[in-house]
Amino acid sequence: MTTSVSGASASQQQTAAAASPEPKKTTGIAADFDTFLKMLTAQARYQDPLEPIDSTEYSAQLAQFSMVEQQVQGNEVLEGIQAQLGLANMAAMSGWVGMETRSAAPAYFDGVKPVTVSPNPAQIADTVHLVVKDDTGKEVQRINLPVSAEPYQWQGIDDDGYAFDPGSYSFTLESQKNGEVVLADTAETYTRVQETQMRGNEVALILEGGSAILASSVTALREPVATPV
Repeated sequence: MTTSVSGASASQQQTAAAASPEPKKTTGIAADFDTFLKMLTAQARYQDPLEPIDSTEYSAQLAQFSMVEQQVQGNEVLEGIQAQLGLANMAAMSGWVGMETRSAAPAYFDGVKPVTVSPNPAQIADTVHLVVKDDTGKEVQRINLPVSAEPYQWQGIDDDGYAFDPGSYSFTLESQKNGEVVLADTAETYTRVQETQMRGNEVALILEGGSAILASSVTALREPVATPV
């Protein structure tokens, strides 16, 4: 009988110990401040009585720590504000979904609708080539363009008259002078926006075909162009 009671008491003590809340650990700037105070206390306790530390030094150390603490807290507040601004920008740019943005990003060809390319050749160029590459980086077509900044409608038709497969294609504009390339730059294209996302503190646009660009890289915005019947 006695053994049973002792076992029950031990079991109750273990249950009570498990149920009792553990003391919370101090983290962050508060933990650093506690450590700092302990160091000051130890410094005062073990100082040389013949050469005591000047009280102004204590005040200076406390003031420095207080400044660091305020700076850390201020940075946390600024990060929170920045995150809120990012969400507000994303909400504002939700109206871009369904629109076509112009950027130096690969464009998606669906097999039917032409891709609008915005060339920007060098002023000194006498010959301009539009180099088309597929999503593996392989060159699939090279087209002679006039030395002009007029938009070009890439129909997605190869030199034999067959349509390219649907997918993402990138466009490079080669400006030549007397047969030599003087500028090779990525040509901007128009692509439809499907979604807006937050990536860090910046707004990203998910384009048709799945590629993503930052909203800050967009140079133009327009209503979708109707697909020809």
